[in-house]
Amino acid sequence: MLRALSVRDFAVISELRLEPQPGLNVFTGETGAGKSILIEALGFLLGSRASTSWLRHGAERLSVEGRFDPGDFPAQMRSQFKIGAGPVCVRRELDAAGKSRASVNGRPAQVSVLAAWGEGLLDFHGQHEHQTLLKPTAQLEALDAFAGLAAKRSELSALHRDWLRVAAELESARMSDSERLQRIEFDRFQLSEIDAAKLRVEEEGEIESDLPLLKNADRVRTLAESAYGALYEGEGSALEDLRQAERALEDLSRYDESLGEVRDGVLAARVAVEDAARRLADLRGRVEADPDRLDALIRRQDELARLKKKYGATLGEILVRRDELAGEIERLENSQKRICELEAAREASRRKLEAAAGRIHKQRVGAARRLEAALLKELKDLGMPQALLSVSVEFEAGRCGPVGGDEVEFLLAPNPGEPLKPLRSIASGGELSRVMLALKTVFAGADRVAILVFDEIDAGIGGAVARCVGERLAGLGRRHQLLCVTHLAQVACFGAAHFHVAKASVCGRTVVRVERLDGDRRLETVAQLLGGRAATDASRRHAQELLESSNL
Repeated sequence: MLRALSVRDFAVISELRLEPQPGLNVFTGETGAGKSILIEALGFLLGSRASTSWLRHGAERLSVEGRFDPGDFPAQMRSQFKIGAGPVCVRRELDAAGKSRASVNGRPAQVSVLAAWGEGLLDFHGQHEHQTLLKPTAQLEALDAFAGLAAKRSELSALHRDWLRVAAELESARMSDSERLQRIEFDRFQLSEIDAAKLRVEEEGEIESDLPLLKNADRVRTLAESAYGALYEGEGSALEDLRQAERALEDLSRYDESLGEVRDGVLAARVAVEDAARRLADLRGRVEADPDRLDALIRRQDELARLKKKYGATLGEILVRRDELAGEIERLENSQKRICELEAAREASRRKLEAAAGRIHKQRVGAARRLEAALLKELKDLGMPQALLSVSVEFEAGRCGPVGGDEVEFLLAPNPGEPLKPLRSIASGGELSRVMLALKTVFAGADRVAILVFDEIDAGIGGAVARCVGERLAGLGRRHQLLCVTHLAQVACFGAAHFHVAKASVCGRTVVRVERLDGDRRLETVAQLLGGRAATDASRRHAQELLESSNL
């Protein structure tokens, strides 16, 4: 729920802070006092399109900040913005250049993220506004929620995904004979090119090791012979000197045992020199100037580089590509068999999908009749006793999407003699608001939207109907947080919290103030709503009765 709303330099609002309560929050005040501006500010915070016309004269920027419960955010946003257990601060600003910035708990956020989140958090109901439940897709979802068809919808969605997968695989497998033969020929050419190279994964490393030796064969051989001679050949070689030192130390250790450790060190050095000499001898013996072998290795290196450009970054990847080509050739050569298998699979998948769509259609039709009866009862209590309402469920054979083949439309005839029309075609804001209230009342248990906003839902009604509207709003307040702008005492008396919005002049500038009303102040305001600009003793008594009867 919305815990607090702070607005600064938004239209005629200089600065204010509002703390809505759980349940029904009502806002009263004279026309033009700024009640709807608060609603616009909340919409701006939740991602609606910004307008620089909202910027208060003389201000460099406007800002709106809201504090919400952590549970109002989906898991992805909680992770993205490091949302913990405390209240979550959502902020949005707009400067004179039209640049908008947003943040969640101080972390920058895209306005599109706020808009997507706000659409699932808040539902706005006002005159001539396009409501969530006016969309046919939302009406279908509402009907399914009323009928408890969540599991059936999941089953349909899975069957539809399976049908799409098989259809896509079949489309990929289908090609003309000429295309198939061309593809086979091309794949065979690539396969033969890779096979002809007789690749070994380790050969690239061998080439990189041998090439420097062959390119510098004469110098390598000379250096190897020189080093070998110094270590091994002739008097005064390192190996001969180590042998003499080892013999002397062997004799000395008989007289001084501590020299045994020194003798062992010289022995290890002699073994290391002998190993080095053997390796130098091997190098000297295998390194010879061989222009033909050098040219062959360079050509092979160029061939491998060319294959890597075409088939993979490494020889291992090229060999993997080779196996893929062989498999693709086999599939193409047996494509007709595979096509027949996929056609049978697609047909079986289609039959399953259509059967499931047919079953859910029957359930939707039955639920639509029950929903019609529930909505007509609500509309009668809300002052539309002659209204006709129909929940149309049309099934088109052969058209099955992820939710089946049904098109659902809520149709309404507000007055006798009028034809049934889609809800989106209704012109009267008061009628539309009452239909939305009836829908919300019926769907209250299944509706997951946390915050409902009703802007002047009482337009064109009064008396007993107005009181019934107030009762319905209070009932919705047991499951949702409601913000309701009203001019009727019969509605205002049901508010869990009552806020009065008024304009005032401060230092020659108009400002908007919001005051939460309690006790005598609330009684006086409800009495003014009943009696006009000035409360009377009679209107006060009536107001007292309304407040007491609402159990607030």
